[in-house]
Amino acid sequence: MSIHEIFMPALSSTMTEGKIVSWEKSPGDKVEKGETVVVVESDKADMDVESFYEGYMAHIVVEAGSSATVGSAIAFLAETEAEIEAVVAQVKSSGTAAAKADVAAATAPGKTAAQPSAVGASTNGTSQNGSVRGSGRKIASPRARKLAKEFKVDLSGITGSGPHGRIIAEDVETAAGKSTTSTPQAQPVVAPAPSAPKATPAATPAPMPVAVTPGQTVPLTTLQNAVVRTMNHSLSVPTFHVGYSINTDELNKLYKQIKSKGVTMTALLAKAVAMTLQKHPLLNSNYSEQGMVHPANINVAVAVAMDDGGLITPVLQNADQQDIYSLSRNWKSLVERARAKQLQPEEYSSGTFTISNLGMFGVDTFDAILPPNQGSILAIAASRPEVVATPDGMMGIRTVMKVNITCDHRVIYGAHAAAFLKDLAKLIETNSQSLTM
Repeated sequence: MSIHEIFMPALSSTMTEGKIVSWEKSPGDKVEKGETVVVVESDKADMDVESFYEGYMAHIVVEAGSSATVGSAIAFLAETEAEIEAVVAQVKSSGTAAAKADVAAATAPGKTAAQPSAVGASTNGTSQNGSVRGSGRKIASPRARKLAKEFKVDLSGITGSGPHGRIIAEDVETAAGKSTTSTPQAQPVVAPAPSAPKATPAATPAPMPVAVTPGQTVPLTTLQNAVVRTMNHSLSVPTFHVGYSINTDELNKLYKQIKSKGVTMTALLAKAVAMTLQKHPLLNSNYSEQGMVHPANINVAVAVAMDDGGLITPVLQNADQQDIYSLSRNWKSLVERARAKQLQPEEYSSGTFTISNLGMFGVDTFDAILPPNQGSILAIAASRPEVVATPDGMMGIRTVMKVNITCDHRVIYGAHAAAFLKDLAKLIETNSQSLTM
């Protein structure tokens, strides 16, 4: 007889504890190897935790809604159904730390107790990245599994459209004939109405106001605590700021022309930044103790405020290589899954350059705090009409957007940041059409 420990896995490099979102198995349930047993809230997302072994769920130590430190026991798995009672008895009498040894000591004659083994988030191409196992078993998000039970849909017959073949909620809805959304398709360009307002570069819809009770102390969420750790780390980095004013008349005109095709202003700005980073790769680098790190890809992260508190930065990977329509579709998907806490680690931790956009609030200018393991972050304010001097010496009205870049002074100097912003402005002001090529 053997007993297997289900422990709290480390789902990210910054994770010190995790919160149990839900148990997918109850005491007494049969557990197959590679089957999801629990959903854990990490710093940035809800992740499936799979079993490395088959057996029976014997005892749950940490109930749903509670937290546990990384590496601590959260449940125990018995080898056979007949051993469940013995496991429960030993856990309750001796505590979780000694339960494994105590149960192993009760091994029946002729059998050798196996060493305690862990059950956790798979790192062999399975749950942690949402991929499909080599055995062909499909991996589904927690919401997808819930919907599959509700709609009585067999997951084995569904081809996942999520990262690495992961089955997401939309796949189940489509299989059940209950899908209410469709994949964005390119539509003919529709000329905007003459009275159409100027586009304001908004990263995402403004978050809902946070309800507070005066005089009350509210514990921080897992995501908020992750932000706290990130901000504290940022205090140790020597940074500087450089501001620039960009005329967005041409960009706004382009946006009105292609908005009907599903293009977002966020995607346009991310594309412009990525194309400019091609000319200024130093702004895409970051500091490490070993030296200056030059990433192979240009991955633009965009900050998104969560409705329930905290901040997350979904990443548009290889933003310089994607066309503007694909980039817009990807961004929409990332935001939706970020709100649902269904992003995979590589979708929020692989950024090489970050954009923070508060333009939707009408702010004039602001400073952004540098994220860990990046050399630059660009703060984007609102576009607003201003009286400016024209090249012919006259006065005119132009739509101006103020940006402010924060850089790590250990690897990037003021002249580098200024040159980057100058070329970014030139691209937006004189060659916006290139963003669609």
